[in-house]
Amino acid sequence: MNKELVEAIDLLEREKEISRETLFEAIESSLLIACRNNFGKSDNIHITMDRDTCEYEVYAEKTVVEEVLDKSLEISLEEAKKIDPEAEIGSTVKIDINSKEFGRIATQNAKNAILQKIREEERNSVYDRFQGLTRDVVTGIVQRVNGRNISINLGKADAILSEKEQVRGEILRPTDRIKVYILDVRNTPKGPRISVSRTHPELVKKLFEAEVAEVRDGTVEIKSISREAGSRTKIAVYSNDPDVDAVGACVGMNGNRVNAVVSELGGEKIDIVNWDENPALFIENALSPSQVISVIVDPDEKTAKVVVPNLQLSLAIGKEGQNARLAARLTGYKIDIKSEDQAKDAPGFRMEDYLTDEYDDEEYEEGYEGEFYEGEGEYAEEGAYPEALSYAEGEAVPQESAEETEEAPEGADTEE
Repeated sequence: MNKELVEAIDLLEREKEISRETLFEAIESSLLIACRNNFGKSDNIHITMDRDTCEYEVYAEKTVVEEVLDKSLEISLEEAKKIDPEAEIGSTVKIDINSKEFGRIATQNAKNAILQKIREEERNSVYDRFQGLTRDVVTGIVQRVNGRNISINLGKADAILSEKEQVRGEILRPTDRIKVYILDVRNTPKGPRISVSRTHPELVKKLFEAEVAEVRDGTVEIKSISREAGSRTKIAVYSNDPDVDAVGACVGMNGNRVNAVVSELGGEKIDIVNWDENPALFIENALSPSQVISVIVDPDEKTAKVVVPNLQLSLAIGKEGQNARLAARLTGYKIDIKSEDQAKDAPGFRMEDYLTDEYDDEEYEEGYEGEFYEGEGEYAEEGAYPEALSYAEGEAVPQESAEETEEAPEGADTEE
C-alpha cells in the first residue's frame, strides 16, 4: 500500500505539477478530518508521515485524570498505566489510532478532502504558470467556437479569444495551430480564466523577437508599432550597432524572417522602416512607400506638415487613408499631407518660397519656429530615399500598387 501511495504521489507531482509536500499536507489534513468525523474532536490528535516511505502514524494525546469527564481528551490512571507504567495524574499518554477502523462516511470525507486539495493546487499551479506568461506569445490549438468567442487549448488550460480580439476576416477552424498574445490571467473558483488576442500590436513584436536574433539580444530595437490587424502593420526599428542594418536584420536572407511573421499573421502586410531621433526624418520614413519632398514639424504641438510629389499624394495617403493613419500612430504626430501644387496655395506650409529660387533661409526661420527637413527623394537635389521595405505574402509590395493609387482627396489630415 505504501509503495502504491509513493507512486501515486510521484505521478501527481509530474502530471499536475503539484509539490510532494503539498500532497503530504493534503493527506495529513484528510486524516484529521476523518478523526474529527469519527471521534467528534481532533484537537489532541497528531499525525506524522515519513516523506520517503509514506509510513504514517495517527495518535491522540490524553491527559491522565482521577475521574474521566471527556473520553476523547482524558484517560483514567488505571488505563494509562496499561499503556505507560510510569504514567501519573496530570501527565499525558500517547494512544495509537487505527485509521482502518474509521467508518465509511469518515473515509469518504477524507477522500473528498484529498481530491479537493489536489484540484485547488492544480488550478493554482496552472494560474501561476500562465500568470508568468502574461504579455507573452504562446501557441495554442483552436478547440471550439462558443458563440462569437473561440476556445483555444494551451495545453494545461483553455483560453478565450473574444470577438474583439479576433482578426476581422480570419477564419479559424478546430485543430488549427495559432499563436496568441496573452492579455490577462484571472484566478476564478472554476479555474484560471485566460484572455488572449490576435490583434494586439505586441503580438507582432513578440513574433519578430522569436524570428530575429538581433531583436532578441537587443542589438536591434523595435521602437514603435502601429497595426490594423489583418490588413497592415508598420514597425520602426533602430540598430544599436552601426555595423548592423536594422531593416535588413528584420527582413532576413531572401525575406525569410519577415515572411515567417507574415505567414503567422495570415498574409498581413508589414512595413519595416528605420526609426530616427529626428522626428522629420522619422515621419518621412514612416510614410513609406511614398516619397517625400519636405517635412515641417512642431515638436511642442506634435504636428507635422508634409509635402509630397503631385503623383505620390494618393500613395502617401493610402487606401482609405490607411498609410497616413498608420504613420501618424507610428510617429505619434498629427500629419497633414499636401501635394506640391496644394502646398503652393497653402501659406501655412511656407512652401511657396521654398519651391522657388527666391527662397530665403532667414526669412523662413523668422516665420516658423519648428524643425524643417528637406526630403531625400528623387525631387531633392542630392541623396536617395531612405530604404524601407513592405512585405505581403512574402513579396515586396510595389510602391504604386493598385490598391494605393486610387483617387485621393485634395489633402489629408490624420492623427492617431
